Amino acid sequence: MRVKSKWSNKGRERTLDEIGSATAFILWRIAQQGLLNLENEGFQTDTRSQRMDVIAEYLAFLLHLTDRKKSEALDAGERQEFITSLAKHLANTMQENRADAEGSGDYRQSLIELINERGANYAECPMPDGEPGYAMKRYFGECVTAVMGEKDNKWITDQVMDIEVPEALPALNKALRELFSRPEA
Repeated sequence: MRVKSKWSNKGRERTLDEIGSATAFILWRIAQQGLLNLENEGFQTDTRSQRMDVIAEYLAFLLHLTDRKKSEALDAGERQEFITSLAKHLANTMQENRADAEGSGDYRQSLIELINERGANYAECPMPDGEPGYAMKRYFGECVTAVMGEKDNKWITDQVMDIEVPEALPALNKALRELFSRPEA
C-alpha cells in the first residue's frame, strides 16, 4: 500500500497536532485498505456499520502500535500530546463516516472507549524488535473476527495475522519515519 507521508512545505517544523492529523489520515487509509483486502478475499461484511466496526478495530490496533513505536522518541508530554491529537483526529473522522452510514449521533466516544479498552489489552503483548508479536497479532485478528460476518469466520484471524498485519506495517513504519523527520534546510 502506498501512502503519501512527506510534507509539502519541507522547510518548517510541524506541531505534534499537525503530525497527529497527518498520521490519523494515514491510519484511516491503512484501515480502509485492510477492510478492502478482507472483503476481496471473500470475507463477509453485511452493512456499512459493520465495515466501520472493522475499521475501528484496525484503528485501535494501529494507534497502539504508533504509540509503542514512538514511546522512546518522545518525552512523556510530547507522547501524550501526539497520541491525544491522533485519537481526536481519528474520532472526528469516525464521527463523519458513522454519521454518513448510521445517521446522526455521537460516535466519537465509542471509538475512544474501544481504543482505551484494546490498548490496555495490547499493552500486555510483547513487541519483539519493535514489531507486534504473535500474541498481539492474534488478539487483533480475534477482534476483527468478532465484528465480521459469519461466512468463513474461522479463517479471518489467520488472514489478519499472516497477511494483513505484515502488509500494514511497512506503510505505518514509513509514515512515522517521514512524518517525524526533521525539516530540510
